[in-house]
Amino acid sequence: MTLGYTQYSIIASFQYSILLTAMGMTIRPWKQSDLADIRRITWQSWMATYSSFIPESDLDSYFNIHYAEPSLLSMFDHPFMQGYIAETEGHITGYIRLVFNQDENRIYIPSLHIVGDFKGQGMGTQLLEAAEGYAVKKGLHELWIGVMVKNRQALVFYRRVGFIFVREEPFTMGKTTVSHLVGYIKLGKRACLDQKIYTRFDEGKNLPELCVNLLSEQKKAWLDLRKGYGSLKDIRERDVPCKRFSVRLQYNPGRIKSSTAEVSREKINERQCFLCLDHLPEDQKGILYKNEFLILCNPMPVFPSHFTVSHLDHRHQAIAEHIGTLLQLVKDLGPDWMALYNGPKCGASAPDHLHFQVALSGQVPIEKEVRERERLVLMKEVDRTSLYLAKDLGREVMIIDGNDPMAMEVVFRKFLKALENVLKKDEEPMINIVGLYKEGKWRLLIFLRQKHRPDVFFKEGEDRMVLSPGAIDMGGLLIIPLERDFNRLDEALVESIYKEVSLGKKTIETAIEVMG
Repeated sequence: MTLGYTQYSIIASFQYSILLTAMGMTIRPWKQSDLADIRRITWQSWMATYSSFIPESDLDSYFNIHYAEPSLLSMFDHPFMQGYIAETEGHITGYIRLVFNQDENRIYIPSLHIVGDFKGQGMGTQLLEAAEGYAVKKGLHELWIGVMVKNRQALVFYRRVGFIFVREEPFTMGKTTVSHLVGYIKLGKRACLDQKIYTRFDEGKNLPELCVNLLSEQKKAWLDLRKGYGSLKDIRERDVPCKRFSVRLQYNPGRIKSSTAEVSREKINERQCFLCLDHLPEDQKGILYKNEFLILCNPMPVFPSHFTVSHLDHRHQAIAEHIGTLLQLVKDLGPDWMALYNGPKCGASAPDHLHFQVALSGQVPIEKEVRERERLVLMKEVDRTSLYLAKDLGREVMIIDGNDPMAMEVVFRKFLKALENVLKKDEEPMINIVGLYKEGKWRLLIFLRQKHRPDVFFKEGEDRMVLSPGAIDMGGLLIIPLERDFNRLDEALVESIYKEVSLGKKTIETAIEVMG
């Protein structure tokens, strides 16, 4: 008989409230007699972990399909399925379930659950060690797992023990679909993340000081970084005055690879992701930020202090879910720094891996220009947050100002959703962002785009101009990797390129109007 699991959970919680003990733990293969405990632990774990973002009705329906007694019994008899039980003082307090996928020649971990009072006692690690032993017997060298993005506590644990998450997929329980990260651990290489951490940013630490120290130490230890920063002495810059605004050109041959990067889906899938943990250069280390990001020195810098803030997992480049992180980042960095975001289709050289950039502020002309009040046209005020359009800059710039980061998050997401609806596209609009924080106030400079690269980028021979605008370029510092382009780019070309790649003012105004 299948139990109603709201009622089952109350009974089970009463029966199995076990006091935390320092006694020993036993890990053993599962047996059919463990079935009731496996169901109990699974349901309790789901309710504790998933109920905040998946309705109980969906959990219940999924549970009663996949964890009904007949389903569990079939697992015990399955030739490619194995499980291990953790026992403490004769009570079952956790388990792990493994499935061998013949087609992929991989072992997956569909389930690893531990009774709440026993988390943090090393039980999860011991269950993983049992799983590793099983994999070794199969002649395999990896374990694979899927974890819901919102299960942050589990992600912290799996990253700590050495899992690297390499793709993001939807996962459905009942009528609810959530984002799901899939990753693996190479057996015998559990310390991958720890090996890449120079230091951790914790409350009370000075993040700018940590970044400066990281850069200094990495220049000593990492030859390619020294070469990249050495090349900065060869860059040349010149100003191009335009109508009521100016741009600065930077001749930077070291950026040729970034400027000409192939960003089509096919090309991205063909290459290794250079921001994934297991593909980082051996000498590269970073600052662990919020247990989710690594602040890394950029080996192809544009600025004297230039960092990439890379997510630990291989997740899509997308800003809506992570705008709060960008706002917190610029606050932690303080008034002398800026954070940059390039959308996956307009400037991100790794559109398949979530990341920001960080540099000292005051280095892109637009920062100064938008401080001129006469340039700003107030469009809307929502929840103590102001939306402006800047005029006479040759491209459309929307500005969101506010002193409440949560309100700014809400307003930003409303605008982005409204723009999606106006453009009739079910994907992130093309967008670049410069984030700043000064005197207790946040400012987002948002560049809305209709094209990634101008037509001149795709021309042949002498007619071609290698210019691939991202947030830095849209901010008024145009990065030019070829000397001939640096010498011939003039006011007319700059203005035509900005106009060509920027979204029209009327479209932006419509999105602001309908955002509510």
